[in-house]
Amino acid sequence: MSLLETEVPVRNVVTTDPEKAKALDNDVRVKILDMLADQEMTIGEIHEELARRGEKKVETTVRHHVNILKDAGLVEIARLEDASGGTLKYYKSNTRVFAYDLPDGSDDELNEVQETAREEITALVEQLFRDHDEVIETVAREMQPCEYCETQHYEEFIVRELVNRALTDVSEDGRFETIAKHSQ
Repeated sequence: MSLLETEVPVRNVVTTDPEKAKALDNDVRVKILDMLADQEMTIGEIHEELARRGEKKVETTVRHHVNILKDAGLVEIARLEDASGGTLKYYKSNTRVFAYDLPDGSDDELNEVQETAREEITALVEQLFRDHDEVIETVAREMQPCEYCETQHYEEFIVRELVNRALTDVSEDGRFETIAKHSQ
């Protein structure tokens, strides 16, 4: 006799490669990404800002964390400057991490909006496959299997990646903020 039986639907999907996932599995690195999302900083400046945020780390540890983020493709060198006796590297994040919880009760408020989004995204996905099926299938055939998964979802991953990139473009070129301001 079962004590509990319930259907558990998928409510969240995280899409990233294993190296990025490992790089994000550390609070200090996520804080560094947050700091570098809005401004370029040197290792020394990152070190100081981490200390201000309550993370007491030596500079070599900060450099180690930045290198992990850089190796994972989440941080880039944005600028090099001549410094007395060397070169000063300024780092910038090319990645935004959103780590929020929606307010209690907001699910009910957002259900109608979610239904609208579902309808629009369904139409978008259908259009993407109609117009670009061959490209999506070609890229899917070239993908390596997920090391954790028995079942592969290449086409879904590609479409999610395309939508995520498009949303990022809309946000980064200022259109998202403009749309939000004009809707108020």
